[in-house]
Amino acid sequence: MDPSFLVLQALSGLASASSLFVIASGLTIVFGVTRIVNFAHGSFYMLGAYIAVTIVPRLLDLSYSPAAFFLGVLISALLVGVIGVAVEVLLLRRIYRVPELFQLLATFGVVLIVEDLVLKVWGPVDIAGPRAPSLRHGVEILGQRFPAYELVLIAVGPLVLGLLWLLMHRTRFGVLIRAATQDREMVGALGVNQARLFTLTLFLGASLAGLGGALQIPRIPANAHMDLSVITDAFVVTVIGGMGSVPGAFVAALIIGQLQAFGILIFPKVTLVLVFALMAVVLVVKPWGLFGRPEAASGRVMPPEGIPGLRRFRPAESLLAGLAVLALLAVPLVGDAYKVKVATEILIFALAAFSLQFLVGVGGLVSFGHAAYFGLGAYAAGLLVTGPFKAPMELALLAAPLAAGLGAALFGIFIVRLSGIYLAMLTLAFGQIVYAVCFQWVEVTGGDNGVVGVWPAAWASGRNTYFYLVAALSLAAIVLLRRVIYAPFGYTLRAARDSATRAEAIGLDVRTHRWLAFTLAGAAAGLAGGLYAFMKGSIDPTLTGIPLSIDFLVMVLVGGIQTVMGPLVGAAFFHALKDAVMPLTEFWRLLLGVAIIAAVLAFPRGLAGAAEALRGRTVARKPVEASA
Repeated sequence: MDPSFLVLQALSGLASASSLFVIASGLTIVFGVTRIVNFAHGSFYMLGAYIAVTIVPRLLDLSYSPAAFFLGVLISALLVGVIGVAVEVLLLRRIYRVPELFQLLATFGVVLIVEDLVLKVWGPVDIAGPRAPSLRHGVEILGQRFPAYELVLIAVGPLVLGLLWLLMHRTRFGVLIRAATQDREMVGALGVNQARLFTLTLFLGASLAGLGGALQIPRIPANAHMDLSVITDAFVVTVIGGMGSVPGAFVAALIIGQLQAFGILIFPKVTLVLVFALMAVVLVVKPWGLFGRPEAASGRVMPPEGIPGLRRFRPAESLLAGLAVLALLAVPLVGDAYKVKVATEILIFALAAFSLQFLVGVGGLVSFGHAAYFGLGAYAAGLLVTGPFKAPMELALLAAPLAAGLGAALFGIFIVRLSGIYLAMLTLAFGQIVYAVCFQWVEVTGGDNGVVGVWPAAWASGRNTYFYLVAALSLAAIVLLRRVIYAPFGYTLRAARDSATRAEAIGLDVRTHRWLAFTLAGAAAGLAGGLYAFMKGSIDPTLTGIPLSIDFLVMVLVGGIQTVMGPLVGAAFFHALKDAVMPLTEFWRLLLGVAIIAAVLAFPRGLAGAAEALRGRTVARKPVEASA
């Protein structure tokens, strides 16, 4: 291979690495200080690009020069920083002390709101930005032409790293950032105004994200989907480098930039897998990243009071639950075909959400990639009935939980070795590996076209008949999981969740129990995926993607992570809300995002958790009233 080509490919990787570092540095600083997993960081990046394509051309009209271009980029970054301050003051300041999962849910609501606001302000059409003056030419390197602007981007990364080093070591604000990254509680105990520190940190982090987006306008057009396309790479850089470590983010960005640059040449069919495979390997070998510290992963993913709702139903509650099931089963008798379809989807998603609740609520294992097992089940069922085997539906539905359970068992071997946010990030890495394989293994999975013709057997082809089949299997699986929760195995999981050290001290094999729980939850999600495949008639890689995993988390958290039946309530509420809101307006994401944020602020324990708390207060008040 031509050496000059390799040099240019390496330079291209450096330019991408530099841009990625600018974005990821803001994410790692924000997490280091606030411990918030800010899913909205990609939205700040997108806003930086959109504001830049609006401001920069106007400045270039006044003075067509590189100074005007980069002034516009800087102004765009600062404006995004101001938006970050507004988000911090209005939302994040209210949720700093809630578990990380609720923070993730709230920032996901911000993502939905920003996406629709961008569509409202700038429209759905991609907007190309102007190229930088005096940097539109190519520079000859070893006889090959390389864009001059890419060379500027290569210099931007080290420049930002140097400025951040000066900020961290030569200013009081930087010293406080480093101190809060190592021990936030001690910083507060010393009398530091944490509210002001967090606000300034969000301004810095959002500005860096906006700077990263603004610098991209000569390379890629601003579009409404660039937030999700960059946030996963930013998470990968942050996790590999060590959450809270700016030098670690720089080194990780360099590694990933070169891996992406040369991976497409060496492994053209698995380029999407390489980055997440690297992240998985780093987390398995060095659980806190290359430059991270164990303390950075100490954030709470569960409420400190555990799950008080884990108790058996009282007679009245059993009666209400039975009536709810009967009402759902009566839908085909009183509703039209569309209502039957919606009820079928609610049952399937309720099973998927309940399997995630079994992991999160009972086992304390937070999964950001649970859709991978849902998708594995769907693909296993779909490929069996459409492939050369032409298997019957019954066999495919049996294979769906087996395939997903095997996948969960394989990944779980490595996942259960970690804890906290790093465990969650490893589940994200494995989930993205599954997505990448489904997307790029075109010969088997059909790639982004997916697999079609996944229909039920003749006896179950009727909409009502299939609804009752789904109801029977979903409810049976939910009842089985619920029995496991109250079995000795479930109590062991809760003991390990509350204190793994104490559980191990009394002789419990915590890692094995968690691995078995991960396998069981994956199998249940796989059954839900198989049922979904036959309902839709087709499957595609989106069934394994991050958006669906986030949907499952939303269902669990909105329903109530502190109650066993919360996921069922959350699945019904979330799916019904989407079904009711989407037809009303094209900006349904905004309304959904507002609803999610309102639910986090008003019902931090979820809908079922709020009902449980209300019942508890009512019972506690009765003795007082009786004595009066």
